[in-house]
Amino acid sequence: MTLRNRQYPRYPAMTHSLVTRAQLLAASASPDAPGTALFATLLAAHDDLSLLGLSPEQFALLYARHFGAMRPPKAGLVIHSEEQAGFVSALVVFLLSHVRAGGAVDMADADCLASIIAHACLRPDHLWRDLGLSGRDEVTDMLSRYFPTLVARNVDGMRWKKFLARELALSLGLVPQPAPGCPGCEDFGFCFGSKGGK
Repeated sequence: MTLRNRQYPRYPAMTHSLVTRAQLLAASASPDAPGTALFATLLAAHDDLSLLGLSPEQFALLYARHFGAMRPPKAGLVIHSEEQAGFVSALVVFLLSHVRAGGAVDMADADCLASIIAHACLRPDHLWRDLGLSGRDEVTDMLSRYFPTLVARNVDGMRWKKFLARELALSLGLVPQPAPGCPGCEDFGFCFGSKGGK
């Protein structure tokens, strides 16, 4: 059965504002599978799914892998400028270059996660809040599972959004700049002011 013709007899199509983490996990044949709980958290954190930055195909395949009893949402991509589009595209490629080779991580999950992280960097808050996680430690755990070599490089404990933007710029031979969402953050002056905090 192709994904396009797949039937979803038990769960109606839902507007995403009504879908909770618990409903997503209930729609999973294997809620304890690696990545399922994480994606349930990330998906349930946003009423506006365009903020996740996933294409319709990515949503369909992600739901098929983790939440097969629920119809995938229909959401478009929202990019407000060529600068944002360039940043997102480059960060996705950069993140995927750090997936552990031959590891247990599903490459399709890593691809979705890279898109979600890159789009979260467009928003004006700490990365953990923009992702809907409970704190910095959850971001560290997530990155450790999917992109472990990046975590190993953050030896100074730099804030993750700042670190990702810096590492991306350095990988491209550019002068490090804040992520697009950083200027709107309450701690922008702390991270990028004269103190240059972590």
